[in-house]
Order: sequence, then C-alpha cells, then structure tokens
Amino acid sequence: MGLDDKLKNTAEDLKGKGKEATGKASDDKSLEAEGKGDQAKSDLKQAGENVKDAFKH
Repeated sequence: MGLDDKLKNTAEDLKGKGKEATGKASDDKSLEAEGKGDQAKSDLKQAGENVKDAFKH
C-alpha cells in the first residue's frame, strides 16, 4: 500500500468522524449517517489495500 493511499484513507476516515460528531451535536441524523458512511467506505478501502499488500509479500 502506498503512503498516498494510507493518507487518503485516513483523511476520509477523519472527515467522516467529523461529520458524525457534527451531526450528533446538531441532531442532524442525515449528516451523522453520512459521516458513518464515509468511515465505512474508508475502512473498506483500507481492507482492500491490506489484501493487496498481503499478496505482494
């Protein structure tokens, strides 16, 4: 996995956590759900990159 991909996935995860926290604070269920979705998408990308790394070694 390239450092670029790791940074992008981490940034997406942090963005999702921020949206989720903002949604909770403002009682905006839509924004909260969007944040959770961003985090899930980041986790899936990270898992895919880990599988790629496993086959490289």
